[in-house]
Amino acid sequence: MPEACNELRVFNDFERNPELLTKFDKVLEAYSAAAIFADVQYRTGVMDSAIKPAFRSKVTGQAVTVQLSKGDLVDPLKALEMGQPGDVIVVDAGGDLNTSVCGGLMGGLAKNRGIRGMIVDGAGRDTDELEDINWPIWTRAITPRGTHTMFSGRKEELSINVPIACGGVVVNPGDFIVADLMGVVVVPLGIAEEVVKLAQEQADREVATREWVAKGKTVEDLLNEFGRI
Repeated sequence: MPEACNELRVFNDFERNPELLTKFDKVLEAYSAAAIFADVQYRTGVMDSAIKPAFRSKVTGQAVTVQLSKGDLVDPLKALEMGQPGDVIVVDAGGDLNTSVCGGLMGGLAKNRGIRGMIVDGAGRDTDELEDINWPIWTRAITPRGTHTMFSGRKEELSINVPIACGGVVVNPGDFIVADLMGVVVVPLGIAEEVVKLAQEQADREVATREWVAKGKTVEDLLNEFGRI
């Protein structure tokens, strides 16, 4: 696994692919989209199960990656400036469970820019407000304690769109994120076209299988027909 960028104040960008994102959005309409993408990637790309949604949510998008300084966390406001419609902000906050790097006001600003949500290897807060405005976050923890940014004004200790590690998974700028009630899956940009095709095929098969099961079939029938559950 590559180490996260150690140099601060690196602000890169990446090329978006809205046409491909539309294909991810379509698979997201299926039940258990994160599980589908995990299955077709042979169970790879799945973030630590401790990273969960603050409320019932699901989202896809391309990753704007954020590297924060462990032990000296600041609000990733620069990511809001750089994010574009269809993006999901993915933050390596060092797994800190006691300092939130995302709250309600940040969520409102991000939503105004068309940013779809945030994944944090760390903590968030203001979940009541975020739920009301329907801007989802996935975090390891929820805490009322914010960063020192609001007191010190400091917000420069970060890098944007560098390779990071989030939830035990390498995330590169532009990788596709699939997140739902179960958790978060990362699809590397280089294989995204192939993976989303396989995911759509599996989603379609599962629809047909559910319709078949709804006819009153048994476990034995299912195993005889498909060889697996």
